[in-house]
Amino acid sequence: MARVNNWQLGREMSYWYPEARPQKQFAAVFDTNKCIACQTCTLACKTTWTSGKGQEYMLWNNVETKPYGSYPLAYDLKLLEMLNGQQWNGNKYEGQTIFESAPAGERVLGWRPEQQDYAYPNVGEDDCAGQVDHGQFLSLPHMNWFFYLARICNHCTYPACLASCPRGSIYKRPEDGIVLVDQGRCRGYQECVRGCPYKKVFFNPMTGTSEKCIACFPKIEQGIQPQCFVNCIGKIRLAGWISKPGQVRADNPIDYLVHIRKVALPLFPQFGLEPNVYYIPPIHAPVSFNKQLFGPGAGEAVKTYRNAMNDPDLAGLLCLFGSTEMVVSRFSRQGDSVTGFDERGSAVVRVPLREPVHVRPAVDTKNQLVRINCP
Repeated sequence: MARVNNWQLGREMSYWYPEARPQKQFAAVFDTNKCIACQTCTLACKTTWTSGKGQEYMLWNNVETKPYGSYPLAYDLKLLEMLNGQQWNGNKYEGQTIFESAPAGERVLGWRPEQQDYAYPNVGEDDCAGQVDHGQFLSLPHMNWFFYLARICNHCTYPACLASCPRGSIYKRPEDGIVLVDQGRCRGYQECVRGCPYKKVFFNPMTGTSEKCIACFPKIEQGIQPQCFVNCIGKIRLAGWISKPGQVRADNPIDYLVHIRKVALPLFPQFGLEPNVYYIPPIHAPVSFNKQLFGPGAGEAVKTYRNAMNDPDLAGLLCLFGSTEMVVSRFSRQGDSVTGFDERGSAVVRVPLREPVHVRPAVDTKNQLVRINCP
């Protein structure tokens, strides 16, 4: 096995192939605090890519209610139990990744879901943890809580699906880092399904091949964000490019959120895949749970997010989420407005940090009327 650098773990790790980062890496940030689980993203993806035979159970995009939701069933809990603990020393991960803890003769520590595990896409929806007794008052974090976790393929820097495929049919595009399946080479061994810890590779029994989220690369090639992004009602998503370690740009939205402000974190970094979809943790969930999902920086990320009202650059960037269908490669704040630019440097969107508020007086003196709230 090769030794590669995983900056999310703060150390080198073992991987089956040498480090080969793409020319630029597709990445995204999801704000969990704004997701309302309307499933518009799920249906946008479903009607675009997985409406055919053999794809009925496939959800390349899904939204889970944490802490009890998961699709397929208990995909995360099973693997966390198999890892048998995840030790962090500050920002350095001292436990083993799924590559380093793989049994002899196997490339990746993983498991293959049963058919029944895919039968409950909405399990745990809106089920909360904890309870409120005897008229207790509301506080942060909440005593009873849940939040929505939207998931797509993470297009990892070190994909487990790629490492586990005996046919070499999964590859990472050098031009944008999007992970794809060459279905001409795939023979349906389903080792990728077993290997992916996020369970975002699916087997099509009609074609006998694996399929997965393709990050809507035909749209990405035109500078347009994926279907689930542009259809998001809650405006929780922002697609872009993340820089290589040591080459961070402050005007790059993804770099700013991930590397500079550190408000957006990877999902289960301890698995070792260096995923490229990042999450702003929920502010009302327990810090211990957030750390299990997003790593040791979750507590500080919540503090940074809650302070966004006093941080105009961060607040302005958050306003760009869902404001345009184009990929925003660069941003700039001028006073009380923020502008997003495409890769050519052309302005594609400009939004105010604060929308104007107009207070209508209760009495309309001109028409001699008293305004009331109507049900």
